[in-house]
Amino acid sequence: MEKRTETPSRTALPQLAKIPLSRRGALVLGTAASLVVAHPPQGAVAAGSGGQGLAAADRFDDLRGRWLNFLVGGVGLGVDSPAVADRNRRLSEYAAWAYDNSDRFPDPGDSIWPDLPLGGPANLTTTFRRVLKIATAWATPGTGQHEDDAVRRTLLRWYRYLTEHWYHAGAEPAGNWWFWEIGIPRVLGDLTLILQDRLRQQDLDRTLAAIRSFTPDPNRIEASGGPATGANRADKVLSCLLRGIAGQSADDMALARDALLDTPGGGEHSLLSYATSGDGFYADGSYIHHLALPYAGTYGKAALAAVAPAVMLLNGTRWSISARSMRPVLESPLLTFAPFIWNGRMMETVRGRAVAREHERDYRDAWGTAEAVMLLAEHVDEPYRTRYRELAKGWLARCAEEYKPTTVSDLRRAEELLADDTVAAAPERPGHVQFGVQERMVHRGPGWAFTVATSSDRIGRYGWGNGENRYGWHQGDGASYLYLDNDQGQFADDYWPTVDPYRLPGTTASLAERAPGPDSGTPVPPAPNRWGGGVALSRRWGTTGMDLVNELGDVRGKKSWFLLDDSVVAVGSGIVVTGPGAETTVENRSFPAGATPGFVVDGRPVGFGDRRNLNAPRWAHLDGVAGYVFLGTYAARASVAERTGSWHDINSGGDTAGSRTPRTRTYATLSLTHPSGTGGDTYGYLILPGASASHTRAHAESGATQVLRKDPRAHVVRASRGRRWYLFAHLFEGVDDGLVRADGPCAVVATGTDDVARIAVSDPTKSDARLSIRLVLGGWYPALARADSRLTVRAGQIVEIEANLRGARGASAEAVLTT
Repeated sequence: MEKRTETPSRTALPQLAKIPLSRRGALVLGTAASLVVAHPPQGAVAAGSGGQGLAAADRFDDLRGRWLNFLVGGVGLGVDSPAVADRNRRLSEYAAWAYDNSDRFPDPGDSIWPDLPLGGPANLTTTFRRVLKIATAWATPGTGQHEDDAVRRTLLRWYRYLTEHWYHAGAEPAGNWWFWEIGIPRVLGDLTLILQDRLRQQDLDRTLAAIRSFTPDPNRIEASGGPATGANRADKVLSCLLRGIAGQSADDMALARDALLDTPGGGEHSLLSYATSGDGFYADGSYIHHLALPYAGTYGKAALAAVAPAVMLLNGTRWSISARSMRPVLESPLLTFAPFIWNGRMMETVRGRAVAREHERDYRDAWGTAEAVMLLAEHVDEPYRTRYRELAKGWLARCAEEYKPTTVSDLRRAEELLADDTVAAAPERPGHVQFGVQERMVHRGPGWAFTVATSSDRIGRYGWGNGENRYGWHQGDGASYLYLDNDQGQFADDYWPTVDPYRLPGTTASLAERAPGPDSGTPVPPAPNRWGGGVALSRRWGTTGMDLVNELGDVRGKKSWFLLDDSVVAVGSGIVVTGPGAETTVENRSFPAGATPGFVVDGRPVGFGDRRNLNAPRWAHLDGVAGYVFLGTYAARASVAERTGSWHDINSGGDTAGSRTPRTRTYATLSLTHPSGTGGDTYGYLILPGASASHTRAHAESGATQVLRKDPRAHVVRASRGRRWYLFAHLFEGVDDGLVRADGPCAVVATGTDDVARIAVSDPTKSDARLSIRLVLGGWYPALARADSRLTVRAGQIVEIEANLRGARGASAEAVLTT
């Protein structure tokens, strides 16, 4: 028996391909071709039309060839580009390392790799993935393993060993169900189609029996008996298609197609219909998973990444899906994903517990989305095709990271797209997008973006579980993310293992010491408050907020953010602290270890190692980041200090665990303090992204932003910028005094110039309310030019609105007034 004594180290693995693309001017393109088999003929219509020339594509050998082209990349396309050649070289290096450090003749009970002891489903899944990587190298022309007989014999030996002794019908599915029903079937489907020509019939029969045993129906989760939803169903559908191709089963193909379209007994959990509850895509662009978490960045991306190749496989066959049936997925690149992809990075507010995955940072989730969108673009008609290509090109071209494709066919598509001068890269456009269902917003200004994660009795606090995101306690308590063009990597560059989890920007968090999250299950800690969300106006301005009751029950308060073209106003009130103390973190910015950020408070520098208590500061400035103006008199604290941690500290998951290598970053922290016993504290501050110190100081002296009200009942802010005035209000209950009044909870934003005023209202409690709202504007606007059908408006300087928000689910209703 041949065994290797060298134990491979995870940290010693060769890094996969770093592909410099056209944004750096370093990519010399070879072939511009993408998939040969999968690409529809010129003039093909939308997905499912049965595109002319593809009528015979439902032959199973053709479908297998289509899938191999997807996995391995186009064959016979001429000379590879340098990027493709480099990727194949790195794939070959990885395969050589894995092959040389393996047990090629395992006995029953043995592990193939010493660092992956078989006995748990996570390592079994990772073992299958490593075998697949070697098999992919064996099937890829130009690698050192290509069609090597010794490698082929070893792959077949491993295939039989794993399917005879570890994953077979009758095996006991211990541990997390996902590995047995989704993880392994998906990888084993790829591996089977790569090796199928060399497999014995009994090998194939055993594998298909195993997959059908653990996941017979893509509509259902066998472990619980409940419905498979969202990304889980999409992954099961794709596995069902692969087993259908391998087993030449028309029944499996039809079962997979039907699972995409509907659910037996009703469409509540249909993947290709808009969800009205639970998991899935919603009509307003929201994507929910685990019933209560905004999850477009990971589960939503995974759903799209499974649906796109499923469409590629089904397109032009007897199992085709019509474009009309696919509307939620076809609209999702623009409605669901684009708002949260900033310069080729997926925003943290929709990534759930994946923020704690060392090998799945924000840009990887954006790349995965771009790859799915590029693939879909090959199988749909206009207007989707051009929109998709413009979005993907913009994401890839603006990302500061070097693109690492999932497959070589993804790389070929990216090369072709980036080289196509007829496709314009979709730009980052300033503006505001609100999602009522998932209670998230994205606000873009010139050179910056801002988003906040809130929670309510509808939206969970944060995602954790299975050893992942173990210190995510406060991520749903108003965690705020300021993205800057000049600091794209802020939240990807070892931020999560080093940031103080008690001091996330935007949060008002208890300082009570807490235990890390659970090592099993995927719980979603609930929140009791009904008020959560905000309002948007003209897709340019907006708000978000929440009635915070923290998970420990020792901090309460009302929190609001009001978003202007140039700034963010944050207001808090009614802050009650019964625990050991709390802090509202204004900023906690990460810098390289040893850095000395240019950080000043009221003009006085805060040096490295400083921890300074502040009495009534007026303004602060962090060089290259933002200016901060305090809108009131508060006790504060500023510091610059290093923090060290490891990715393993925050993620010990079975197949996603981080490395134990210590990471160190320097943090500039600015916070407002709320000592134990606080019984009604308030705060107000302004963030001026990208502002200079002089501009910040001038704004602090100008009075251009005023907090008119910050009590437990309401927050009201008035601001002026040039000729434009703004009025923002969050009413947490009925209010009968002041500039903004209403007979129930609501969010209101109004803005105007001399000629036109615009108003928007919403109900963040989603109570199906009928509201009477009265507000005093910054001028006289006697004429009603336009109003949403939900609004009855009486114009003037004092505007009276009757709003019927029944069924609005947090959506905004707008009106326009003129002089």
